[in-house]
Amino acid sequence: MSMQDQPVEDGSLDASDDDKLRGLVEQVKRDVEFGSVPPDEERDVLQQRAAEAGLHVESSRLEELLS
Repeated sequence: MSMQDQPVEDGSLDASDDDKLRGLVEQVKRDVEFGSVPPDEERDVLQQRAAEAGLHVESSRLEELLS
C-alpha cells in the first residue's frame, strides 16, 4: 500500500500557498475542536503540517492565522 503524498481533489494543486495555509489552519482548528490535537500544541502542529506541505511560514504569521 502506498502513501498519498499529494491532495487528490480536483483543483487542489492550483491553490496558492496562502490558500493552502488557510486550509491547514482550518484543519488544525478542527483537530483541536475535536480533541485530536491538544490546544497547547496547535501552533506546533500547524508549523509541522505547513513544512510537510512545502510551505515556509514565520512564527509570527502562524500566530496571526491562529488568532
